[in-house]
Amino acid sequence: MVSEQELLNAIDTYGDMVKRLCVVYLKNQADSEDIFQSVFLKYYQTNKNFQSAEHLKAWLVRVTINACKDHLRDFFNSHKVGLDEVIEKPVLEDPLNKEVFEAVLSLEKKYREVIYLYYYEGYKADEISKLLHKNTNTIYSLLSRAREKLKILLGGEEID
Repeated sequence: MVSEQELLNAIDTYGDMVKRLCVVYLKNQADSEDIFQSVFLKYYQTNKNFQSAEHLKAWLVRVTINACKDHLRDFFNSHKVGLDEVIEKPVLEDPLNKEVFEAVLSLEKKYREVIYLYYYEGYKADEISKLLHKNTNTIYSLLSRAREKLKILLGGEEID
């Protein structure tokens, strides 16, 4: 089990990243907060020794993605519409990025996750391939297709 101080340091350092990743996956603020709590509870209860801060960050990304996928697979959650979706959509606090973020959220999950990890979290394609357990070339293809879809969604010209 990690100490309370290590937990607080991890929340301070990686909390925003975990929240954003949850919102990207779940598109629901309340569910995102639940997953956020469960991810850090799992971290608090782990006996795993992390070799570096980057190792901890990668572990938190993987645990968050898995928790979100499990949540989405749950029968109850797959057959409901949350109030967040009816009332408002999750957005970044910066209004300049609102349109781009909403376009990213509208992408299919496979595109949304690579775009988020690449542009919002700063991971390289080979790192994303390890996190998502996919081939590096697949990540490059997904990024390329996602960029094309975003370009169309945001009013750019379609490339033939």
